[in-house]
Amino acid sequence: MGNAEAGGTKIEFELHIDPPRTTHQQKKISVVNGKPHIYTPARLSEALSVLGWSLATHKPKEPLKGPLALVVRWKFHGQKKKPGWKVTRPDTDNLQKALKDEMGKLGFYLDDAQVVHEECEKVWADVPGIEIKLWELEP
Repeated sequence: MGNAEAGGTKIEFELHIDPPRTTHQQKKISVVNGKPHIYTPARLSEALSVLGWSLATHKPKEPLKGPLALVVRWKFHGQKKKPGWKVTRPDTDNLQKALKDEMGKLGFYLDDAQVVHEECEKVWADVPGIEIKLWELEP
């Protein structure tokens, strides 16, 4: 995974968790006193919390700077599925959004706009998890 050339700091780790199946697209809208109100359902809050505390142990001492490359492999466990591509929901763009937002909150980087090269795949696997590689690119 990953072919963009590293220029500086590189972080590589795996989260040994069941990847979230609930994503940002599942935020809800209600009307309170005639005005729309966007809220995060409990299931999404819980998924983001698990993702956040799992990431926290891997955060760098200082946020990475400059252009960054991010490579992620989402490994979902399926009771009756054989290892291979996962072509069902959630979509990779929604998974990546939640991950990048949590990484930004924790200080992996200053802004997720720094991610200029991105690779993502989701697969069925015997052991669930999230493989993450993040590195600084040559400016």
